[in-house]
Amino acid sequence: MGHIIVMSLTSSAGLVSIFLVDLADLYFISLLGKKELAAAVGFAGTLLFFNMSMTIGLMIAMSALAAQRIGRDEPEEARRIATSVAVASVAIAIVLAVLFWVYAPQMLDLIGAVGETRDMAARYMRIVVPSLPLAALAMIASGLLRAHGDARRAMNATLAAGAVNAILDPVLIFALGLGLDGAALASVAARIAMAATAIIPIIRHYGGFAPFNAGQFLRDLRPIFGIAMPAILTNVATPIGGIIVTRAIAPYGDAAVAGFAVILRLTPLAFCVLFSLSGAVGPIVGQNFGGGAYDRVRETLRKSLFFAAIYTLAIWGVLFSLNGAIARAFGLTGDGGALVFWFAAVVAPLYFFNGALFISNAAFNNLKRPLWSTWLNWGRNTIGTAPFVFAGSAIAGAPGVIVAQAIGGIAFAIIGVWLGFRLIAAYDAGRADPAAGSDVPLARARPAPPLSSPRL
Repeated sequence: MGHIIVMSLTSSAGLVSIFLVDLADLYFISLLGKKELAAAVGFAGTLLFFNMSMTIGLMIAMSALAAQRIGRDEPEEARRIATSVAVASVAIAIVLAVLFWVYAPQMLDLIGAVGETRDMAARYMRIVVPSLPLAALAMIASGLLRAHGDARRAMNATLAAGAVNAILDPVLIFALGLGLDGAALASVAARIAMAATAIIPIIRHYGGFAPFNAGQFLRDLRPIFGIAMPAILTNVATPIGGIIVTRAIAPYGDAAVAGFAVILRLTPLAFCVLFSLSGAVGPIVGQNFGGGAYDRVRETLRKSLFFAAIYTLAIWGVLFSLNGAIARAFGLTGDGGALVFWFAAVVAPLYFFNGALFISNAAFNNLKRPLWSTWLNWGRNTIGTAPFVFAGSAIAGAPGVIVAQAIGGIAFAIIGVWLGFRLIAAYDAGRADPAAGSDVPLARARPAPPLSSPRL
């Protein structure tokens, strides 16, 4: 339990800075006194999160492929594969940036933005999206630092981005009177800072990137997307669910969308330890699975779920006691204030089930079943979201949307945890082969060899 807690808390340090600055960004915008501005940031953020989810999948591929070569003492191969991943990531980000810039109004139409709010959201997006390739390169470089085991410098990149955004927000928004445009420009500057802070250590300490080779790049695409595609599919499910919920909230007006925007930024800040928990659990599960210590894998899942439950209860108490102060700080009234109350009172404790799904996803990714994570995430963010939120809207209005979304995810969390323990039991009993490829069925297989020195 102690190892799980330490890994989770240290992993969340970099995330906290990003999430805190996102919330502060929205706070400064709310001080301008126009709910349309906060709603515009909420609409734009829902779409921009799609790009981040894709980049995270490629960052996972970078970390895995580069780490394998570093572990084999092949630094030149690590530099070469890093170049290929970086080029693929930037190329995809350029395509997305062009699409987002050209079709921003139409995309915002699809998620329910209208009138002046839609126009402001489109303007915000068109300032930010040219920096998406730079943001992709920053995240890929951060993944390469982690592959080298340099978690401190990788964390410094996120801290630098947070610091730049926090400093420039009040200067650009208020001192220079740029308003929403100032917030967008501060986000661009933060991406520049993150890229520089991540790339410079790679050049100084790890030899930089290898020269680009088109032929080798084409050969590398298969292993890159062999790892990245399941991760991308898994991560993209979350913004898809966010789009569905935003579309259900939009008819209730800018006050409701502004309240939901606050919730979207408050959630990862409040529950960042649960987000980090999946990253902490994965290596522990992977090492014990590699050593055949199935009892320890099972115990890791149990203790992780217990820790998630205790943490969620603690955060629930904090959010419930502060919900009124949060609503007042962001100038939320009507449906906006009601959404924050229902989030704090009812949705927050149910976030335990999100944590349980994160834990089971981490287990599947390290137990050779990555596609199980993909299917569960897509199920949770489609059939576990759409029918529930529209039913909740019909029954209880805007608050019904967010409560119903939380309820819709419960079944998928339970299924994920059940499958996780069932898979461990199958490996332990020899019904699944640890040496087999990914996503094979739980068929009868040769028993796993006994372990002499399981780790962790």
